[in-house]
Amino acid sequence: MTLSLARLLLHEADVPARTRDALLAASLAPAGERRAYLEVAARVLCYEADLDCEDACELVGLDSEADEHFPRRRAASSGAYLDR
Repeated sequence: MTLSLARLLLHEADVPARTRDALLAASLAPAGERRAYLEVAARVLCYEADLDCEDACELVGLDSEADEHFPRRRAASSGAYLDR
């Protein structure tokens, strides 16, 4: 079971606005559409808040398989192009 801090992140001023928007959309979306919004929220946290992608996924309630959600993130340290 994954603990989600999404509800708390919705009200935190230090969380990027795009993350909060995606989390709000996820909370209002039908169950089948929530994951897409959570992935957007995690991606924004990863890049804009400079969090580890696994941590970002876990914060929004996704499993910790960040490589599945952010396949190009590992290439960042080598200066490769990041797909944002």
